[in-house]
Amino acid sequence: MLPTQELKSRARITALGVYTPEKRLTNKDLEQTVETNDEWIVQRTGIRERRIAADQEYTSDLCVHAARNLAERHGVVLEDVDFIIVSTTTPDYPLPSVSSQVQSRLGIPHAGAIDLQAACAGFVYALHLANSLVTTGLHKKILVLGAETLSKVTDYSDRSTCILFGDGAGAMLVEYDEHEPSFLSAHVGSEGEGGKSLYRSGTSTTMDGVELIGNGNIVQNGREVYKWAVSTLTREIPKWLERDGHSLSEVDWFVPHSANLRIIESVCERLQYPLEQTLNSVEYFGNTSSATIPLSIDIALQEGKIKKGDTMLLYGFGGGLVHAGALIKWTV
Repeated sequence: MLPTQELKSRARITALGVYTPEKRLTNKDLEQTVETNDEWIVQRTGIRERRIAADQEYTSDLCVHAARNLAERHGVVLEDVDFIIVSTTTPDYPLPSVSSQVQSRLGIPHAGAIDLQAACAGFVYALHLANSLVTTGLHKKILVLGAETLSKVTDYSDRSTCILFGDGAGAMLVEYDEHEPSFLSAHVGSEGEGGKSLYRSGTSTTMDGVELIGNGNIVQNGREVYKWAVSTLTREIPKWLERDGHSLSEVDWFVPHSANLRIIESVCERLQYPLEQTLNSVEYFGNTSSATIPLSIDIALQEGKIKKGDTMLLYGFGGGLVHAGALIKWTV
């Protein structure tokens, strides 16, 4: 990959919106269905509760709510958006795409629409794609969404996974701006040989000779994913930043995917990066896959932590196994 400082961005993040369903699923609630307890869950994950979509509430609904929240809080219109990217692993249907449903329901008349599937790294991948499309001049205004209804593909009899996942959505607007671009550097990667450690079964029943559980729910080898995530982030982040002429010392806020608070703590310890400058959404929303990073940023904004001009390092990682980082200036 070319050093990204040689490819000057002309794309700016101009707005943020989020949405989470009303229903809360607490650790106490889970004590009624599986052999677990609040102390055990908090100790191992840092999660206290998660939001759960209603029976007739789907990923496209969450996307529409997040986009409307973005428009309302920033006073922007969406009718002139010319491209829509939705990152999700839980689309309403195999087809039509969630992005096409969003285009229709928001009344955006002249927009391309695609879904992107990169699991918990998906939102950063979507921003990477949006930056590329805007910087090259192919598009001017892109709506990026990360949304999941993971509760619909979670086995609530499996205590190793049901304690983790929640539902939510985040949205960002990426627009052409050569004077105040947001994107400083990017890094992407994949280690597909680890895919069998985190998957949903599909039309194939085996992966690399391993027979898959075929119930359509999420299956995870938590120990292996934990080890991979910690080793990958602590190896790749310093190499990437050095390659592109940056360092962790210039990062005001680290925003990793909120998979598990213990992963975040281990990564920060190994990187010697302050935990108090690290944002997460895991405590009250759980692991919302594509939505964790925008939710984390929103929480920090509500708490008055982030200032315009702050440098933020976003890093997603998950099923694939895939990972992606973006070093950005906060320009909203």
